[in-house]
Amino acid sequence: MLSVLILVPLLGALVIPFLPATSARSVALGFSAGTLGLGIAAATMYDTGKGMQLEEKVSWIESFGVHYALGVDGLGILMVLLTVVITPIVMVAGWHEGDEAPRSYYAWMLALEALSLAVFCATDVFLFYVVFEATLIPAYFLVGGFGKEGRGAAAVKFLMFQLAGGLVLLASVIGLYVVSAQEGKPSYLLEDLEQLDISTEAGRWLFLGFFIAFAIKAPLFPVHTWLADTTERATPGVSVMLVCVLDKIGTFGMLRFCLGIFPEASQWATPVVVTLALISIIYGALVAIAQDDVLRLIGLTSLSHFGFITLGIFVFSTQGASGSILYMVNHGIGTAALFLVAGYVIRRRGTTLISRMGGLEKATPVLAGLMLVAGLATLGLPGLSPFVSEFLVLLAAFDYAWWVGAFAVTGIVLAAIYVLWMYQRIFTGPGLPGTGLLAGGHPDHHGDHGDHGDSETDAHDVPVSGAGGTATATAAKAAVEVVPDATPREILAVAPLMIALVVFGFFPQPLLDISNPYAENLLQNQVGVQDDAPEVPAGETESGE
Repeated sequence: MLSVLILVPLLGALVIPFLPATSARSVALGFSAGTLGLGIAAATMYDTGKGMQLEEKVSWIESFGVHYALGVDGLGILMVLLTVVITPIVMVAGWHEGDEAPRSYYAWMLALEALSLAVFCATDVFLFYVVFEATLIPAYFLVGGFGKEGRGAAAVKFLMFQLAGGLVLLASVIGLYVVSAQEGKPSYLLEDLEQLDISTEAGRWLFLGFFIAFAIKAPLFPVHTWLADTTERATPGVSVMLVCVLDKIGTFGMLRFCLGIFPEASQWATPVVVTLALISIIYGALVAIAQDDVLRLIGLTSLSHFGFITLGIFVFSTQGASGSILYMVNHGIGTAALFLVAGYVIRRRGTTLISRMGGLEKATPVLAGLMLVAGLATLGLPGLSPFVSEFLVLLAAFDYAWWVGAFAVTGIVLAAIYVLWMYQRIFTGPGLPGTGLLAGGHPDHHGDHGDHGDSETDAHDVPVSGAGGTATATAAKAAVEVVPDATPREILAVAPLMIALVVFGFFPQPLLDISNPYAENLLQNQVGVQDDAPEVPAGETESGE
């Protein structure tokens, strides 16, 4: 089942380059829809709380103990579902993003989906490393080939950071071979590595290699600088695949490999990791507030959110780990919605700059409503799914140390500032003329940076008057009125995300039923950490007297 799940989008990626350009989009959507069906089928076959399932294991390089081994547990099946759901949504929402080279765009998109699924299913560390590195190939071409000016430099920066992390990871992968060989028989199988008796010094060095690679991938401060540049230059759809799917490999790896194979080293590194997580939460939010580019702003909010996820992992409680897993899913849903709706706005206004938007609420009420729901989910509004995961992580943080929880809470306050201010500047206030002029009437020499996409009308030909070139109120109003509201296709694309935000906000139990058993098994059986029992005041009776 898992091999077929991976091979279907991979086959699509190989077939699409040989098809007519006009059919590439619909064929790619068909392959991603088929992968979605297989992912749902795999989820129905998964028995909650029974550990690794749907396993496949074939010897690959016997002398090195390498296997083609796949399997999913609670963490893996949730990441698989997130991947297969997000991919077709991105294709429908960004229907015209790859118009300049549709065969390349959709082939790389399916390849990225296939390799991401392989990462989440791999139960052999060497196989994991191979597909971990292979994901960089489609990601590089998607960033460098599609988007706005400067995308080539952003793609190179992204690649250099990821390759540096992969090189460090390779050293630790080789180290695991040495350690397992010293135990008698080399093996890269996760189940064998979890049983290894690794010395304290060796375990800590090997842990560092894994953690640095995953911190870059996630990303975490201070190895995060590629993130904002990439999301700013890439198309909204590609940014969704990178931030909501590919970057989850970082926190996935922290749970699966750092805690699973190196529990002692993970606890040893906890003070430093918790500090870096708190810096990421606060720094990411503060920098996001100052951004004028909406895609860059959303990218930096993810730095703050990945800080929350990492914090929940390394406070070593079942509540924190389960909250982090839930956060990974909910962040993928909420941030995907925010990126895609921002893409709709960009295609209408022809720019990614917030300062050149404004006043769209009356002309595009549906678009404004979608952006508001996605933004409120990002800031953790109760009733929407990210609140549940954020609440669990904060409870675990306060339980770990009161000051850790106190610092983390400031991230929520800052999130309210950057989300509501972004919404206010884009949708409320006076409308700005779509003539390439800023509000003060001065020419904007930066030019348009947006993807004009499938908007039927644009606001670029609105007349201005006055000796200084200042737009009149009539021109400003006209500029807003010609902007079309969300189309049925656009609404249909993000509707599953909006529904999921509300349903899992009020009823998160289906996700918790999958994440809780995995978190309990990881912390109690692998790490050896037991949650503290509730404290009852001495002398208190059952009646409370």
